[in-house]
Amino acid sequence: MKFNIGKDILPHEYKGTVYNNDSVGRLRFLRSAFIIVFSIFIIRTLQLGLQRNYVQYNGVKKQEIAWRADIVDRNGVVLAKSVKSGNIKLYPPKVKEEDINEVAHIIHDIAPMDYSISDALGLIRSGKRGIYIKKNANEDQIKKIKEARYDCFEIEQFTTRRYPQRNVFAHVIGFAGKDKGLEGLEAVYDKYLQENKDPLRISIDSRVQNIFYTQLSIAMDKYHAKSALGMLMNSTTGEMMAMVQLPDFDPNNINSAPVQNRRFKLLRDNFTMGSVFKIFNTVLAYENNLQDKEYKVNEPLMIYDKFGRPAMKSPIDDVSSFKRDVIKKKGITKLKAPDIMLYSCNVGSARLALDLPDNAQKEFFTKLNFDKSLNLEFGKTENTLMHKVWGPTEKATAGFGHGIAVTPMHLLLAVNAVTNGGFYIYPTLLKRNIGAIRAERIIDSYISENIRRIMFQIAEQTTAKRARVKGVEIGGKTGTAEKHVNGRIDKTKNVAVFAGIFPVSAPQYVILIMLDEPQATKETGGWRTSSLNAVPTAGAILDGIMPLLF
Repeated sequence: MKFNIGKDILPHEYKGTVYNNDSVGRLRFLRSAFIIVFSIFIIRTLQLGLQRNYVQYNGVKKQEIAWRADIVDRNGVVLAKSVKSGNIKLYPPKVKEEDINEVAHIIHDIAPMDYSISDALGLIRSGKRGIYIKKNANEDQIKKIKEARYDCFEIEQFTTRRYPQRNVFAHVIGFAGKDKGLEGLEAVYDKYLQENKDPLRISIDSRVQNIFYTQLSIAMDKYHAKSALGMLMNSTTGEMMAMVQLPDFDPNNINSAPVQNRRFKLLRDNFTMGSVFKIFNTVLAYENNLQDKEYKVNEPLMIYDKFGRPAMKSPIDDVSSFKRDVIKKKGITKLKAPDIMLYSCNVGSARLALDLPDNAQKEFFTKLNFDKSLNLEFGKTENTLMHKVWGPTEKATAGFGHGIAVTPMHLLLAVNAVTNGGFYIYPTLLKRNIGAIRAERIIDSYISENIRRIMFQIAEQTTAKRARVKGVEIGGKTGTAEKHVNGRIDKTKNVAVFAGIFPVSAPQYVILIMLDEPQATKETGGWRTSSLNAVPTAGAILDGIMPLLF
């Protein structure tokens, strides 16, 4: 059998007169029908694709973006809002001769800074097919175009999510995409925001938040810190009153800042907190009836292993100011647990920690949730870094806040728990009405009372004096920790922390201020310790917010 290229394959040789007219007609009909059906399919597919983005109605294009409920602060101040916007387009060929002047005045009225009357007339007579005269127009501008009812205008209308407070609430509120929340409360409460008309009312007070933001910005600039963090929580309800971190980003334009600025350090970054941990060491002293025992503090402490060999590269020692002001000037060689915390003595804290029963620290840190991440209603924290083995070195260093790293949120909740009467209260970012609060008792109230008394003395006498404000009794504890960089301690990089409570007699609020890698300045006398940077920052914040809280 022979086949000819380009011809139909038939069960016989190709001959020019094989087909009859009926066969040829049927084939032509089927081919035409197939082309028509396929064309209809393609056109309808394109229509459906376009309708996903726009629906044409009386010259107005509406982009289908999900509308979301507002987010407001505890006093009703709008923090996130869905706003109708649009792009206004002019089609010059559609402008009738008798309408030219009126259309020109409308263009000028819509965008007076962009177009004078003569500019508008030039656009109309430009001969161009279509020109955008205003992008991201507001509702008033869109309304004017609609009321004008000229066919020469077209509105591409859409919905945008706006954040009036901009950077101030960036990490708390987060931001939303086209049809869902992507970060922060926009993501956590995405379902509520999509399904409800009533605003999501959160616990934060925007006035307090703004004072935190301002003072942390000043501190970050003054001390050339890598970052600055701050939180305020109601001690009894767990309501977060402020949550700020710098550097930040503008949720209205998320591409204006590096991606790393979006990381929520208050929940997601672990830090060695230093001497703030002496609060917990002192709690353990009371729990084990060691509060009245005296510990030697006038010489460094070397830790040895079971074979009598040094277990550390260098002995545990105290800062020069402690040696000068406490050991030398006051002639003190021994201290009890409350004074070890008062003077923030490393050697005394380490000796006290070594005197504790086995597993006492581990068990207490577990009560404080230092052993795991926190699954909070507004997000999950990072896993903490805890000791896997609790030998003498680990026990001693944990006593003054080294060798363990936790998130700022972990620390805030732990300090609150040991000072509010002994209850571990879980935080919320929603404004709380009177009702049940999730809480767990972790220490006796009398221990909590003693811890508050010591913290008040610290604010009155020692490292936290610069946090004091008139009219309210402040209690606090400072911490300055050297950072680990590439597995080694870098003595040039510190974390400076201040944890405070007020009023001391019956705490209503707990505050945490942290500066990451603050630099020494002339004002600090060449030091980077928290008493000279984090504490005065806290003092400035407290001075500003007190009239708003009481």
